[in-house]
Amino acid sequence: MNEVIEQFIQRGDLAHLALFIWASGASGLLMWSLRELASANRRFDAFVRELSRFNRHFGEDE
Repeated sequence: MNEVIEQFIQRGDLAHLALFIWASGASGLLMWSLRELASANRRFDAFVRELSRFNRHFGEDE
């Protein structure tokens, strides 16, 4: 990795290196956020399913 950074420094492409690091970090953060959102949706779906089952079991008869 140090060799790659040194090549960028020698060519004067520090702006490109900084942009690549920023884009990689932003993409990683987006993927993490989407994974957490999907996990939260699964937990909420399980909660609603359990609540529905509870209401069917203990709910009043109409």
